[in-house]
Amino acid sequence: MKPTLLGVNHIALEVDDLEAALDWYGQVFEFDLRGRVPGMAFLDMGDQFIALSEGRSQPADDDRHFGLVVDDLEAARDALAEAGAEILPGRGLDFRDPWGNHIQVVEYGRIQFTKTPAVLDAMGVGELPKTEQALNELREKGMT
Repeated sequence: MKPTLLGVNHIALEVDDLEAALDWYGQVFEFDLRGRVPGMAFLDMGDQFIALSEGRSQPADDDRHFGLVVDDLEAARDALAEAGAEILPGRGLDFRDPWGNHIQVVEYGRIQFTKTPAVLDAMGVGELPKTEQALNELREKGMT
């Protein structure tokens, strides 16, 4: 018997300057700091988190990336531009942070990803509507 994938608990990103990374990500996204240990900081995303780890030495990521979910894609686009992020060409919103991490940003309402109402309330965002396409994807999987 094999285990079933249930989701992502956290993502670890390497940066070369932890304080600069906290400042930069704080310019772009609203988040609470979940905690810190020497050389690491944890950005809270409700029931998930991003672990920023000091010590990046590899070159920028080209294809390897992960996707973040936000409540407002256009606000994310504006904040990224204001912070001087390298916005990557394409049909969505992909960017490279100052340390070369390639990140894709998607809007909660447009995708099948869900958080429980309790988690959304605890995050201070309340109820977020879904597009009909996202609802159809959830219905097809029996998740509504």
